Amino acid sequence: MEESAKARGTGIAKRSPDYIKQKMDEGKAVIAVTPDGTWVGFCYIEAWQHEKYVANSGLIVSPSFRKTGVATEIKRKVFELSREKYPNAKIFGLTTGLAVMKINSDLGYEPVTYSELTTDEEFWKGCRSCVNYDILTSKNRKNCLCTAMLFDPEEAAKKLNMPLPPVKKATEAVVTSEGELVMHRQRASFNGNAYLYERWLRFKQFVLLKPFRKKDGGSGDGSEKRKSILSFFFFW
Repeated sequence: MEESAKARGTGIAKRSPDYIKQKMDEGKAVIAVTPDGTWVGFCYIEAWQHEKYVANSGLIVSPSFRKTGVATEIKRKVFELSREKYPNAKIFGLTTGLAVMKINSDLGYEPVTYSELTTDEEFWKGCRSCVNYDILTSKNRKNCLCTAMLFDPEEAAKKLNMPLPPVKKATEAVVTSEGELVMHRQRASFNGNAYLYERWLRFKQFVLLKPFRKKDGGSGDGSEKRKSILSFFFFW
C-alpha cells in the first residue's frame, strides 16, 4: 500500500502488518483472489465513535489487475460488508483519487466537509504517517488534500422514499425501479461534472500546498493564484 501511494505521489495513513492481519481475523476485510489463489486486491473497514461511523480504508489492487474493474467490485463488497456489520453507521472515506470518487459516488457517497466525519482521535492519529499531515494540522483538521465522502443510511432512505431496508437487503435497496433512477442520476451527475471535480482538486492542491512551496523558495507573487481562482469560479 505504501509503495503504491508513493508511485501515485499521494499520502497514506500507514498501518502495521499486525493491524491488517487483525482486520482479516475479525472479518472486517475484503480480499480479492483468482481461482488459483493469486492475490488481486484488498480493502478493510473500521468502526469509530462507538460504531456511529465506519471508514473504508486501505484499498489496493495488484498492478497487473488494475483498470479491470476490480477496484469497483472491492469497493462494492466492502460497502456491503459495512452495511451488514454496522447498518446504522455513516460510512466514509478519504481519497485524493478521482477514480475512487466516482466509485464512491456510484455507491451513494456524497462529498462532505471534514466536520461531518468522525471526531474520534484514534482515527485522526492514523493520519500522522501521511506525507500531508502538516497540511491537515495547519488547517486545524478542517481540510486537507483528500476529499471526504460520506454515505448516510438515513439520508439514503429518505431519497428512496422508503424505510431503511433490512441489514441483509441493504444493497438491494438500490436495485428497485426507484432506486435505479436515483443511482442513475448520481452517476450522470458525477460523469457530467468529472472535469469540474478534477479542476476543483487541482485548485485545492494549489491553495493548500502554497504555504509549503513558499517555505521551499516559491515565488508567491499571487498572479498564478489569481488565474487559478478565476478559472475555478468560471468552471463552477
